[in-house]
Parts: sequence; C-alpha cells; structure tokens
Amino acid sequence: MVHPLPRFRPMGDRSILVELGDTISPDVNRRVQQLMLQLRQAPLPGVREIAPGYRSLLGPDLEAVADHLSISTDEVIRLHTETIYRVYMIGFTPGYPYMGELPAALAVPRRSTPRTRVPKGSVGIAQRQTGIYPVESPGGWQIIGWTPLELFDPLRQLPSLLEMGDRVKFEAVRQVEI
Repeated sequence: MVHPLPRFRPMGDRSILVELGDTISPDVNRRVQQLMLQLRQAPLPGVREIAPGYRSLLGPDLEAVADHLSISTDEVIRLHTETIYRVYMIGFTPGYPYMGELPAALAVPRRSTPRTRVPKGSVGIAQRQTGIYPVESPGGWQIIGWTPLELFDPLRQLPSLLEMGDRVKFEAVRQVEI
C-alpha cells in the first residue's frame, strides 16, 4: 500500500500537527501509532474491557439498528462484543473515545436528527465506529448500550481513562449486573 507523505502543520508556537492520512482507517491509525511509539519510546497499554448494558431501556436505538440491518438485537450485541476495537482518538467531548473498526455488518448511519441530550455512559455506533459518551452531551450516534464506567475524571492524574492506541473489548451484561 502506498502511503502519502506526512504533512507537518504549525499549531501555535509550541506544537505541530502531523497528518498521516486523510481518512479514519486501521492503516492510518497504525501509522499514527508507530509515530507515537517512536516519540514516547514506550509500549502502549493493553486491552481494556468495558461492560455496556445492551437493553432497549439502556440502548434506545438497539431495536432500530437491528431493524435497519435486518438482524436480531442479539446479533447486534454479538457483533459488537466479538470485536476488539482500537481507540483511534479522543475528542468531541473530554474523554470521548472514537474506536474502530466496527464490523461492516454493523455499519449504520448517524441519526437523521441528533439528540440534544445523550446520557453519560451511552455506547453508540455510527458508520464503522463505536464510542462511549463520557459526559452528558448532544449526539447523533445510534445508542445501543450503556456502561457505568467513569471514562473522564478531571481530578485523575490522567483524566481520560482511555488513550489513543488502547484496545477495548465490550462485554454484554444483564441489567441486574449494572
């Protein structure tokens, strides 16, 4: 595969932006990871497990996603939990992990009308990505689950629980376990 040359852009007086591609993809993410490793000279953390609840009460779009894909809600849950995701970046809100790559069989569009309020801990999917809302915020992703995990705490030494490059595996739990 031919890789575009990195682009270096000034970002204020103390930093630069290094662009390694124009798309969000596993290949571009691997290139970013290689650069990070070289800069930090340290290995990345291992797999983190996050346990969302997959019930219509906790994932208001779960049934609509299943209907859109012509599969059962159990199949949506199975497909979402069998993949180990890579955190591509943190953004949108403090601690919000953009993760991929979602199985093609789960690729759904964003909601046509975003919600004005998505509860903290909501697990969403859109296109080929999944993410977790670390704080209550507006949002347009399809919400399929919820986790009680505290993703962002400004009082922690590292406020964001997840970092770019972390690997995340979701685990289905019953509502009584939450």
